[in-house]
Amino acid sequence: MPKYLTQEWMDRARELAADFPETPGASVRMQQVITGAPDGEVKYYTVIEDGKTLAQALGEDPEGAEVTLTNTYDDAVKILKGELDASAAFMQGRVKVAGNMAKMMGLLPLTNKPEYKQIQEKLRDETEL
Repeated sequence: MPKYLTQEWMDRARELAADFPETPGASVRMQQVITGAPDGEVKYYTVIEDGKTLAQALGEDPEGAEVTLTNTYDDAVKILKGELDASAAFMQGRVKVAGNMAKMMGLLPLTNKPEYKQIQEKLRDETEL
Protein backbone atom coordinates (compact mmCIF):
# COMPACT_ATOMS: atom_id res chain seq x y z
CA MET A 1 0.00 0.00 0.00
CA PRO A 2 1.61 3.31 -1.02
CA LYS A 3 2.33 5.87 1.67
CA TYR A 4 0.58 9.23 1.28
CA LEU A 5 2.54 11.88 -0.65
CA THR A 6 5.23 9.50 -1.93
CA GLN A 7 6.06 9.04 -5.62
CA GLU A 8 4.56 5.54 -5.40
CA TRP A 9 1.28 7.09 -4.17
CA MET A 10 1.31 9.65 -7.00
CA ASP A 11 1.93 6.92 -9.56
CA ARG A 12 -1.03 4.96 -8.20
CA ALA A 13 -3.25 8.04 -8.33
CA ARG A 14 -2.28 8.57 -11.97
CA GLU A 15 -3.01 4.89 -12.77
CA LEU A 16 -6.45 5.11 -11.19
CA ALA A 17 -7.22 8.25 -13.20
CA ALA A 18 -6.14 6.71 -16.52
CA ASP A 19 -9.71 5.96 -17.61
CA PHE A 20 -11.15 9.27 -16.47
CA PRO A 21 -13.44 10.69 -19.17
CA GLU A 22 -12.08 13.48 -21.33
CA THR A 23 -13.18 16.91 -20.13
CA PRO A 24 -12.33 19.55 -22.76
CA GLY A 25 -10.88 22.71 -21.27
CA ALA A 26 -9.95 21.14 -17.93
CA SER A 27 -6.20 21.60 -18.41
CA VAL A 28 -3.56 22.93 -16.00
CA ARG A 29 -0.01 22.63 -14.76
CA MET A 30 -0.56 22.67 -11.00
CA GLN A 31 2.00 22.85 -8.21
CA GLN A 32 0.94 21.66 -4.77
CA VAL A 33 2.64 22.55 -1.51
CA ILE A 34 1.72 20.64 1.63
CA THR A 35 3.01 22.29 4.81
CA GLY A 36 3.50 20.63 8.18
CA ALA A 37 3.84 17.06 6.87
CA PRO A 38 5.56 14.56 9.19
CA ASP A 39 8.79 14.75 7.16
CA GLY A 40 8.50 18.48 6.43
CA GLU A 41 7.06 20.41 3.51
CA VAL A 42 6.11 18.33 0.46
CA LYS A 43 5.96 19.76 -3.06
CA TYR A 44 4.55 17.93 -6.04
CA TYR A 45 3.07 18.85 -9.37
CA THR A 46 0.32 17.55 -11.59
CA VAL A 47 -0.20 18.09 -15.30
CA ILE A 48 -3.80 17.70 -16.47
CA GLU A 49 -4.90 18.03 -20.08
CA ASP A 50 -8.60 17.89 -20.95
CA GLY A 51 -9.29 16.09 -17.68
CA LYS A 52 -6.53 13.50 -18.16
CA THR A 53 -3.63 13.35 -15.70
CA LEU A 54 -0.49 13.25 -17.84
CA ALA A 55 2.07 13.59 -15.06
CA GLN A 56 2.28 13.70 -11.29
CA ALA A 57 5.64 13.85 -9.55
CA LEU A 58 7.43 15.01 -6.44
CA GLY A 59 9.25 18.32 -6.66
CA GLU A 60 8.61 21.50 -8.59
CA ASP A 61 7.22 21.57 -12.11
CA PRO A 62 10.27 21.96 -14.37
CA GLU A 63 8.16 23.77 -16.97
CA GLY A 64 6.54 26.14 -14.48
CA ALA A 65 3.15 25.79 -12.87
CA GLU A 66 0.19 27.91 -13.92
CA VAL A 67 -1.37 27.65 -10.48
CA THR A 68 -0.03 26.77 -7.03
CA LEU A 69 -2.16 25.31 -4.24
CA THR A 70 -0.89 25.44 -0.66
CA ASN A 71 -2.51 23.81 2.34
CA THR A 72 -1.61 22.09 5.57
CA TYR A 73 -0.92 18.39 5.90
CA ASP A 74 -3.86 18.07 8.32
CA ASP A 75 -6.27 19.56 5.78
CA ALA A 76 -4.75 17.49 2.95
CA VAL A 77 -5.40 14.31 4.97
CA LYS A 78 -8.97 15.43 5.70
CA ILE A 79 -9.52 16.01 1.98
CA LEU A 80 -8.06 12.58 1.17
CA LYS A 81 -10.29 10.91 3.78
CA GLY A 82 -13.36 12.68 2.45
CA GLU A 83 -13.82 14.59 5.71
CA LEU A 84 -13.23 17.95 4.00
CA ASP A 85 -14.45 18.85 0.52
CA ALA A 86 -11.64 20.36 -1.57
CA SER A 87 -13.92 23.06 -2.98
CA ALA A 88 -15.17 23.95 0.50
CA ALA A 89 -11.58 24.11 1.77
CA PHE A 90 -10.78 26.54 -1.04
CA MET A 91 -13.84 28.69 -0.29
CA GLN A 92 -12.92 28.75 3.43
CA GLY A 93 -9.38 29.88 2.63
CA ARG A 94 -7.86 26.64 3.87
CA VAL A 95 -6.37 26.01 0.44
CA LYS A 96 -4.41 29.03 -0.79
CA VAL A 97 -4.33 29.53 -4.54
CA ALA A 98 -1.75 31.58 -6.42
CA GLY A 99 -1.56 32.03 -10.17
CA ASN A 100 -4.13 31.60 -12.92
CA MET A 101 -7.48 31.42 -11.13
CA ALA A 102 -9.33 30.74 -14.41
CA LYS A 103 -7.31 27.54 -14.85
CA MET A 104 -8.24 26.51 -11.33
CA MET A 105 -11.93 27.20 -11.90
CA GLY A 106 -11.75 25.13 -15.09
CA LEU A 107 -11.03 22.06 -12.95
CA LEU A 108 -14.18 22.31 -10.87
CA PRO A 109 -16.30 20.27 -13.31
CA LEU A 110 -13.88 17.37 -12.78
CA THR A 111 -14.50 17.18 -9.06
CA ASN A 112 -18.25 16.88 -9.55
CA LYS A 113 -18.06 13.80 -11.79
CA PRO A 114 -18.97 10.43 -10.23
CA GLU A 115 -15.79 8.94 -11.75
CA TYR A 116 -13.72 11.45 -9.77
CA LYS A 117 -15.40 10.45 -6.53
CA GLN A 118 -14.83 6.75 -7.32
CA ILE A 119 -11.13 7.37 -7.99
CA GLN A 120 -10.82 9.31 -4.73
CA GLU A 121 -12.50 6.52 -2.75
CA LYS A 122 -10.27 3.83 -4.26
CA LEU A 123 -7.14 5.92 -3.66
CA ARG A 124 -8.23 6.58 -0.06
CA ASP A 125 -8.67 2.84 0.52
CA GLU A 126 -5.21 2.13 -0.93
CA THR A 127 -3.29 4.84 0.94
CA GLU A 128 -1.18 4.39 4.05
CA LEU A 129 -1.17 7.52 6.23
